[in-house]
Amino acid sequence: MTGVHATDPLSRPITAGIVTALVGFTSAFVVVLTGLRAVGATPAQAASGLLTVCVTMGLGSLILAWRYRMPITVAWSTPGAALLAATGVVEGGWPAAVGAFLVVGALIVLTGLWPHLGRLIARIPPSIAQAMLAGVLLPLCLAPVTGIVVNPWGVVPVVLTWLVFARLAPRWAVPLAFVAAAIVVGVSLAQEGASVDPALLLPHVELTMPAFTLGALVSIAIPLYIVTMASQNVPGVAIMRSFGYEVPWRPAMLVTGIGTAVGATAGGHAINLAAISAALAAGPEADADPKRRWVAGVSTGVASLVLGAASAAFAALVLLAPEAVIPAVAGVALFAAFGNAVQQAIDDPGERMPAVVTFLVAASGVAILGVSAAFWALVAGLVVRTVLHAGRRRIS
Repeated sequence: MTGVHATDPLSRPITAGIVTALVGFTSAFVVVLTGLRAVGATPAQAASGLLTVCVTMGLGSLILAWRYRMPITVAWSTPGAALLAATGVVEGGWPAAVGAFLVVGALIVLTGLWPHLGRLIARIPPSIAQAMLAGVLLPLCLAPVTGIVVNPWGVVPVVLTWLVFARLAPRWAVPLAFVAAAIVVGVSLAQEGASVDPALLLPHVELTMPAFTLGALVSIAIPLYIVTMASQNVPGVAIMRSFGYEVPWRPAMLVTGIGTAVGATAGGHAINLAAISAALAAGPEADADPKRRWVAGVSTGVASLVLGAASAAFAALVLLAPEAVIPAVAGVALFAAFGNAVQQAIDDPGERMPAVVTFLVAASGVAILGVSAAFWALVAGLVVRTVLHAGRRRIS
């Protein structure tokens, strides 16, 4: 083992970084595209957004890992993309969504500069934040079930592939489910004799002038910021700490916040510290020596930039897919996130009722006064929690 490290000390962390980027991209890029399209992006604008988040999170990983010699990795906000998919088009359409993305970037930067804002977010009970996320994810996670009815020949191979590899190689279950979907798309195109426009395969940036509306601020910016902080940045720091790394909070928030703001007009919704995938680069599998694992963070960043160059081809594949196939891939990709959110939402018996109310309101998808269900879910959960806890204090 000593001889291997002496001759090729960087091979393991470099490989770990590439795997981190590949697993993260193939497991969730469909969710990102789905979310962007749901809030009004055209296929070209959604492809631009996918490219943009790949580039900004790649640069973010490079900057933080290189500067602080830690395996810090930056990812797009998968829960945030799922939130967009559940929100739909708001007042002002796509330009208003872009304006909301800018606001999220500014809020993340402000979190780094003003610790009080971070503490304010931390005061939102995790059970309510996770219940909101679970409610948002529920309709998306049902897509594989409903898809089997709509298009069994296209969806069943995706679900079976996911199931088999969830047992044999859980890390690769979702990426291989996407491979199955790609094969379904290829077979469908061959049967129809359809061809792919080469222009769709070339990465490009499409800028949008942002607009700022109250509906987008309340329906997109505030829930997206809360979900990104509660489901990505805070857990990301905790996961890194479990491996012995203390992430520099202010620089991390500045890098991810600026990256989000810079990428917003090109369609990028949000980037943040990686959470679940962080373990791939920061764990002992990346390298036995913790001091060398920072190379995995750099490798993740480089691999993300390469994947960004290929993002247009992935977006084109999604665009050409038969009915129900891509929603099924997005659904299985979110199963784990949904399960984690539900578990954290109901883990504390004293917080269970507010969490249930939050979950049900978010899952209803009902928009009131043009404001999405995710916002009202937070309001309902906090109101129920305040009433129930206030009553308990008076009794005691």
